Amino acid sequence: MPTYVYETIPQFEGEPAKRFEIRQSMKDAALTQHPDSGQPVRRVPIGGTGLMGASSSASSSSGGSCGTGCGCH
Repeated sequence: MPTYVYETIPQFEGEPAKRFEIRQSMKDAALTQHPDSGQPVRRVPIGGTGLMGASSSASSSSGGSCGTGCGCH
């Protein structure tokens, strides 16, 4: 099961968001509330591979699927 990162949604100006991790099945719906406090939360997108390399035309014309200037070539 993957681990997802969530953060609380501040309810007041100046209140910091608090991040936490939770293991969930990919089939589970995203959380809307903190499991302990009930405060509203949102899932934070972290990393991932996306669709890099999915297009052969991108890799042949721009020096790689990620483009130029990324430092990976």
